Amino acid sequence: MTTAKDGASDTAIEAWARLQRVAPALLAAVEAELKAADLPPLAWYDALLELRRAGAEGLRPYRLQEEMLLAQYSVSRLADRLVAAGYAARRPCPEDARGQVLIITAAGRDLLKRMWPVYRAAILEHFAGKLDAKEVRSLAAVLGKLA
Repeated sequence: MTTAKDGASDTAIEAWARLQRVAPALLAAVEAELKAADLPPLAWYDALLELRRAGAEGLRPYRLQEEMLLAQYSVSRLADRLVAAGYAARRPCPEDARGQVLIITAAGRDLLKRMWPVYRAAILEHFAGKLDAKEVRSLAAVLGKLA
């Protein structure tokens, strides 16, 4: 067994490995539920949620990237898709004439409302439903320390 002196016990290594396996598996399960309901990918929900939270001011694309929960390395492509589908709109940035601001449209707010019940059910089925309330609180506290 590795000692605590080097900072990485066998249990810590095992916990790290499980975290690396579980997170992608949970995300894949949520994505599958959304796809089965004929809804767009989770990144769309995440982006639209952040745009809704930003309100009328909207978000610059780099700020959207910073706010998103999911890793999204091509926010510009995601923004292009959201705009093309009518779920978001671009407008000139008041502080930077060369920049743009993304805002959510009424159709985007409607899509969020349609996606949330499926997303929520997937969270409950694949995550929260496998834990009791005390475990959920404990996990939230532990992950909060890492954030």
